[in-house]
Order: sequence, then structure tokens, then C-alpha cells
Amino acid sequence: MVILPSAYLPSVEYIARLLREECVIDLGENYVKRSQRNRGQILSANGVMSLTVNVENANRPRQPMRDVKIDYSKRWQHQHWVSILSAYKSSPYFDHYASELEPFYRREWRYLVDYNMEYTATLLRLLGAGRELPTSESYVVASQADLDLRPKNSEGSVFSTQPYFQVFSDRMPFAENLSALDLLLCEGPQAIDSVLMRCQL
Repeated sequence: MVILPSAYLPSVEYIARLLREECVIDLGENYVKRSQRNRGQILSANGVMSLTVNVENANRPRQPMRDVKIDYSKRWQHQHWVSILSAYKSSPYFDHYASELEPFYRREWRYLVDYNMEYTATLLRLLGAGRELPTSESYVVASQADLDLRPKNSEGSVFSTQPYFQVFSDRMPFAENLSALDLLLCEGPQAIDSVLMRCQL
């Protein structure tokens, strides 16, 4: 089994594993700051860019993930949407999906977990793979046979994907394992068959 954390703008690997392997998203773990739980990566004109959701009490030790609240005192939603617009407005599928994505940068969610899970479900649906997300409300104890992707630098994860068209392919090398948002906006409905089902897991 693959154990995943809740993730903001989940990566191509994250989505590929959800689609192809037995997974569980651990909602009972403690929050890990500066991790995929509140940070995703897109490709901008200047290279890979990290987008971070601001959270309250980020430095509080052993804070249950379920209790982490989003901090709206700074305009991170506006900044993220402007960055996404700048990076992907010329992508093949931006106009097709923009109306489904923009509400995540207009509406407010109280808890990070709820925001992440709804966003992940939306990305899966737009990719043509709507499915119920497998979750655990209590902490998942990993066995020796499990692949635990909760640590920041997960060991034992071997992942690669076939390069696909990216917006800035003409000026920079392929950037692997960005947010699945990059894949969606560049490949659209072809993403599942052309990329996700061919990933090396």
C-alpha cells in the first residue's frame, strides 16, 4: 500500500499512484511545514515555482493535520491565481478548465485538509478519473511492505514519466513531477492515457 499525505496541488506522481496503486491518504497524521501538504509546484517563465498556502500556527509542534486552519490575512489566493494565469494562460486547455479552478482562489475554506481534498477530487474529475479518495481519519502505521510518501524526502520512491508538452518547452528543459495542474492544462483529456498510465512507479 502507498501512504500519501493530504496535498495542495498534488504532483503527477501523487495522481498516478492514486489511479494505479492501492493508496490511502492519511488525514490523521501531524502537519509537516514546508511540505506538499501546503506547497505545490508549477512551471513559470522563470522556471519551477512553489506556491504555498498560508496556514495558522505553522510552527506549532505536533499539530494534527485535521486541525490546521488556513490563514487568509495575506492575499495568497490572489497571488497564486495571478501566478497560474501568468504561467498557463497560453496553455492549450487553460480556457477549458479555468472556470473550474478559479473558485479555489476565490472561496475560503477553513481547514487545509478540506481545501486539499476538494481540490484533489476536482483535478481527478477534470482528468477524467473521478473517484472516491481513499482516506484514513486515524494515523496510518506503515508496515515494512508499504511505501510511505509522508516524509518530506521520501526514500524508496522511484518515479519517472514520459515528457509531455509544457508551456515553456521551447526555452527550458522538461520539468518532471510538477503539480498535476501543469499536466491537466497542457495535455487535457489525453493526460491519463498519454502520461499518467505510462509513468514508471
